[in-house]
Amino acid sequence: MRLSSALLACGLLVAALSTASADSRVFIVANQADGYGVDECLAQGHKCGAHAARSFCQSREFAQASAYRRVEPDELTATVPADGSERCTGPSCGEYVAITCQR
Repeated sequence: MRLSSALLACGLLVAALSTASADSRVFIVANQADGYGVDECLAQGHKCGAHAARSFCQSREFAQASAYRRVEPDELTATVPADGSERCTGPSCGEYVAITCQR
């Protein structure tokens, strides 16, 4: 009886942990200069970008941001126009940030 209860408890714990760790999503967003330096904080992964990343995640009904960093253009596949057709006027044109959000 004790063995079956222990096995059941372990099974439930493993199921709960695998579900919790699987509920994350990576968002790729354009890193636009805002005049306040938030773009640099996010792109460089500095602590000052943590609040912006967390706010971004919370606005999409996630609890927190577990990571944020600049994305190199060669990491993106067929999502960013390579022919120069996108219009950009800021100093950070063509820069993108990956924000990982968790529930």
